[in-house]
Amino acid sequence: MAKGHRSQIKRERNANKDTRPSAKLSYARVSVQKACFVLDAIRGKDVQTALGILAYNPRYASTLIEKLLKSAVANAENNNGMDVNKLYVAECYANCAPTMKRVRPRAQGRAYRILKRMSHITIVLDEK
Repeated sequence: MAKGHRSQIKRERNANKDTRPSAKLSYARVSVQKACFVLDAIRGKDVQTALGILAYNPRYASTLIEKLLKSAVANAENNNGMDVNKLYVAECYANCAPTMKRVRPRAQGRAYRILKRMSHITIVLDEK
C-alpha cells in the first residue's frame, strides 16, 4: 500500500501517465481474433502507409480501425500539437469485451448457444 497523503499519491500516479496520443474504440462488434489480423498489418508503420493498407484491406474490421486511426491522428494534431507526417503506429491492440449470448434452436428441442463477441480496440501513436 502506498504511503503519504492522498494528494501526493495522486500526483505520483498522474506523473507516470502516458502522454502519447491515442484513440480507443469500445464495444466494437468484431471478435478480437479478426481485429488482430488487421492490427498486425499496421503495427509499426507510419500513418500514411497504415491508412493506405486499411483502405484496401477487404476485412470488416479495417473500416473500424481506419476511422479509429484518423481519430488518433486528429488527437495528436489538435491536443498534442504534433506533426502528422512524423507520426507512426507505436502500439495497437484489441482486448476482449463482454460477449452477447444468443440461442439458436436446433433439432429435437435442443438449443445451441451463439457467442457474438465484441472487442475494445486501442491505437497509440508516437513521433519519429
